[in-house]
Amino acid sequence: MTTDSSLLNSELELQQEEELYQQLLLQTMGKMQTDNPDSKVIRPQPGMCVKTLSEPSKQKVFINICQSNAVPLPPEISREELVQLLQSEDPSGYRVPMSIGEPHTEIDNNSQGCTAYDVVVNQEFFHKCQDDPLFQQFIILVSLEGLENKHDLELSRDWKVLKNRKFLGSVSEQNIRTKSRPVIQELQPQENSPSTPKRPEFTLLVEPPAGDPECLIAEIKLPGVSSSRSLLLDLGEDRLVLTARPSLFHLDVFLPFLVDQENSVAQYNGSTQVHKKHLISSQSRCRWCPHEMKDVMPCYLLLKIMTLS
Repeated sequence: MTTDSSLLNSELELQQEEELYQQLLLQTMGKMQTDNPDSKVIRPQPGMCVKTLSEPSKQKVFINICQSNAVPLPPEISREELVQLLQSEDPSGYRVPMSIGEPHTEIDNNSQGCTAYDVVVNQEFFHKCQDDPLFQQFIILVSLEGLENKHDLELSRDWKVLKNRKFLGSVSEQNIRTKSRPVIQELQPQENSPSTPKRPEFTLLVEPPAGDPECLIAEIKLPGVSSSRSLLLDLGEDRLVLTARPSLFHLDVFLPFLVDQENSVAQYNGSTQVHKKHLISSQSRCRWCPHEMKDVMPCYLLLKIMTLS
């Protein structure tokens, strides 16, 4: 069997061109670091992939939240301090250092085109966010706000963390600053800051009223809150914490039954400004609100609960 020498030469030329490109790329990156000693190139590690939508186009957007020790660690903050921070008039007093990359086009599982962004945070802080649902929600919110500010976007707060994917696309190098103005600033509260947030009107119905509960319906009225972007919801095993920023409402209640956080869902309707929460038992399928509540639009927080034996 004979071999076409022209094909071999063509492949060899392509290989040489690729090697030359890689050399030029390394030289360019090295020159960038020499010209700008206050920055360096890093290759972050995958962390988690968050799926959301752009507004108002409803196009798929994936956010790759990555981790690297090269990114500074934010100040230590406890769970209680984070809750207090989110209730404050100016939550921006606590800043999380991050590197935000440029958009890149990818293909999703349905072979459809989509846009992905890479956000890099400190590795230790990322693991802390992975271990606590409140911190995970916080880092996702911070990433969304960072992307919106840098790229002039509007992103939906109805997101989903992909379970079986830590990154969409291929991990790329990022150029981060090593010296800059402090990215972490602690702002002292102002003397004329408003009083503590109000407790919103809250009702809880149990169905059926007697015996083992099949579902709970919780309704929270939030007048003046026009968008879910200002809401922060934390659901524990038997506790519900809802904060409306900035310092409008704060609700912290204990639920009478254990809650399955993994299968819980929340939606908010700004037109009615009513948060309707639906909690269902793990023992049966929910019958979707047997009571007639004509003054409430279908805005649901769906929770599967486990009754105590």
